[in-house]
Amino acid sequence: MSIVVETIPSGPPFGSNCYLLRGGPDATEAVVVDPGGEARPLLARLEQERLRLVAILVTHADIDHVAAVAELAEATAAPVYVPAGEADELRSGSLRGGFAVAAHGSPHELADGDRLELGGLGFDVIAVPGHSRDHVAFASDGNVFSGDLVFAGSVGRSDLPGGDHTTLLASVARLLARCGPDTTVYPGHGEPTTLGRELASNPFLGPLRAH
Repeated sequence: MSIVVETIPSGPPFGSNCYLLRGGPDATEAVVVDPGGEARPLLARLEQERLRLVAILVTHADIDHVAAVAELAEATAAPVYVPAGEADELRSGSLRGGFAVAAHGSPHELADGDRLELGGLGFDVIAVPGHSRDHVAFASDGNVFSGDLVFAGSVGRSDLPGGDHTTLLASVARLLARCGPDTTVYPGHGEPTTLGRELASNPFLGPLRAH
């Protein structure tokens, strides 16, 4: 089943990307990745398309990726999947940087190598720390939802607690090895790209081109 990807930007002040995924234009179930804005536009879109939300996937627990998780989960009864090392942040609602969100008490914890089958779609969970301590990416059908690991022409910040630039670069290399250069990247901010394009031209990935 071919994945259909719809980008729903969170808007100011963070400008992050939330993704609404389904297994084809006639699908009746959907998966959301990183709902970092308000729940209302997502709920309206689900109602408009007559879609049942079956899962909320979180790449990492920063406010611009999880702000709407609790409200969306409560409104839809969809289970939430989050990296194990960042699950407590959702449970408490206390995020790094001093931000606070509505708490979600029962997320499912993810680890590298997990495989999820949701709404007719398959997702491989890949650990990609560096921007945050336990950041993950979700690979599905030639696409990867990379959160704040790598962007078109840039990479995620590594100066926040739990971040490390050397670890981040190693994670990009690992993602390339696991997924391949033709994989389409849907990042947490900005436009889609491919892993091969970023390896070839992203100025922050120069150390990877030297190997």
